[in-house]
Amino acid sequence: MKRALISVSDKTNLVPFAQGLADNGYEIVSTGGTKKVLDDAGIKTIAIEDVTHFPEILDGRVKTLNPYVHGGLLARRDLPEHMATLKKLGITPIDMVVVNLYPFKQTIEKPDVTEDDAIENIDIGGPSMLRAAAKNFRDVTVVTDQRDYDRVIDEIKADGDTSLATRADLAAKVFRTTAAYDALIADYLTKQTGNEDPDQLTMTYQLKEKMRYGENPHQQAWLYEDAMPKRFSILQAKQLQGKKLSYNNIKDADEALRCIREFQDEPAVVAMKHMNPCGIGRAESLSAAWDLAYKADPVSIFGGVIAVNRKIDLETAQKMHKLFLEIIIAPGFDDDAYEVLVKKKNLRLLQVDFTKENEPTRHEVVSVMGGVLVQEQDTLVEDPSKWECVTKVQPTAKQLVALAFAWKAVKHTKSNAIVVANNDRTLGVGAGQPNRIDSLKIAVKHAGDAIDDNAVMASDAFFPFGDSLEFAGQHGIKAVVEPGGSIRDQETIDMANKYGVAVVFTGHRHFRH
Repeated sequence: MKRALISVSDKTNLVPFAQGLADNGYEIVSTGGTKKVLDDAGIKTIAIEDVTHFPEILDGRVKTLNPYVHGGLLARRDLPEHMATLKKLGITPIDMVVVNLYPFKQTIEKPDVTEDDAIENIDIGGPSMLRAAAKNFRDVTVVTDQRDYDRVIDEIKADGDTSLATRADLAAKVFRTTAAYDALIADYLTKQTGNEDPDQLTMTYQLKEKMRYGENPHQQAWLYEDAMPKRFSILQAKQLQGKKLSYNNIKDADEALRCIREFQDEPAVVAMKHMNPCGIGRAESLSAAWDLAYKADPVSIFGGVIAVNRKIDLETAQKMHKLFLEIIIAPGFDDDAYEVLVKKKNLRLLQVDFTKENEPTRHEVVSVMGGVLVQEQDTLVEDPSKWECVTKVQPTAKQLVALAFAWKAVKHTKSNAIVVANNDRTLGVGAGQPNRIDSLKIAVKHAGDAIDDNAVMASDAFFPFGDSLEFAGQHGIKAVVEPGGSIRDQETIDMANKYGVAVVFTGHRHFRH
């Protein structure tokens, strides 16, 4: 008779699976709460103490860490000396292990979790049995995912046992599972100690979907989600309609969501295109904010990704409906607004929980050949009252509001980044050029006749020479915000003074590569 050891934290679908094993000649060894569930269902079980000849101790911390368990799991059936050892010591081989682990992730997700609670939900015996069984997969079937229950029972019914290929596949899943489990524990305990740069980085992600392709059709792509998901994210958005998001859609939508997070106090609209904002508008109503964002660049917004920070109303939806847009991200949609937008079957509508927009962020991880770069997200909140004016001309109160707006916009524009704006909207955006003055020329060209006495400019990094301020002054820019910090800052200041431009230094750079 084959023997299965079953000890599960999550007992979903357990009874029919165990009954299937019993019906196919397996005797079942079980522990604690699992045994009670099976006994109550009328399935005969053997208590773990009758196998180990030792009681559970330390409040259940030790119950399966025993040679009668691990010897039965690790003995190779093809080695006579192994089998002779089992016979000599009275150890019965274990042919199947069914274990899922203590709910460590679910425990640390609780907002009021204590360190003691977290530690008590670190499983020791479970991973040990899983790893032992997985190591010996040529002889032992190991099941840690209830989604595999039917697969295992079907093979046993058909062939009397699982196939070697199935056992190998299940073993690989076990090591992925225990590695992910340990990675969560390592991350939690590392944070508890305050270690910000551990010598080994352990991360775990869960496959969300295999994508149709990556940046280009000839590239395969997969979407994995953080094991501790963030509610304010595209991956946690509720897609109300439209095609599946593509690789590029997700990147653009993520950047749009990051950008709209900057604007909380009033209705705002961000239009994102190829990871750069082509238009940002804010106003007293969402409809008016849309008008401003659209006006910023009515060409580039075509096929763009839109993020808004207020529930979409009918008036705004009717304006959006006139354009081809890829994605609209919002906290919600009024019923009549939704009815308008769903008429475009391919338009993706994403609902995101904006009540979580201030939740703590995770570090960003970017791959490079041979490794990864890890950094904190740029969520710095700046206080314009602490900025330093370095020119003879001071910015007016209205210009200071516009500078703060432009500074938020430039933070989400690819370097070298220049944003020309007023206090309501972006006027022109220049991004990703090899030199800063070319980005400035692009931004000024886009702004065109919209540059007036209220026009200001933001630069994500300092100006290396005075030529950019000269160009800005010649084209009507009245105030500039930049980090400062160049060895030629004085050249920039002198040029600004020549053209009567107010310049403020923030002391912080916002490169976004």
